[in-house]
Amino acid sequence: MPTGVDAAALTGRPGLRLTGPRRAVLEAVAAAATPFTAEELAQSLPGVGRATVFRTIRLLQDLDILCRVPLEDGSIRYQLSRGDHHHHLVCSQCGAVGEFDDPELDRLIQRNARRAGFTLASHSLELYGSCRACSPGRG
Repeated sequence: MPTGVDAAALTGRPGLRLTGPRRAVLEAVAAAATPFTAEELAQSLPGVGRATVFRTIRLLQDLDILCRVPLEDGSIRYQLSRGDHHHHLVCSQCGAVGEFDDPELDRLIQRNARRAGFTLASHSLELYGSCRACSPGRG
């Protein structure tokens, strides 16, 4: 199985089994070159039940194997998780998704939450704009 997908995360937890359909979903996720929707993944796996695909996506998110990327139009795409906290840059034109991390930005978010009397459990940040390919001369 390609690097970045840990099948042991499924087999090493009590009550979780790496069934044939789950393995198929995991392999399709690992092979995905670009972020995908749950529906796209389900359509690429005709031998796996749609409900199984959706449940496995949820499980892979819970295990921090998959990362959820909300798009500007309200749709959701998924990609392999880097395994660390990061933010997303989403191209509004072609849908390309980039990642970045910025510890100073994270400290600023934490500080503002504390000032508001808010205990922050987690956060998600997506920035929308145009990638280099969609905005030549502006990179």
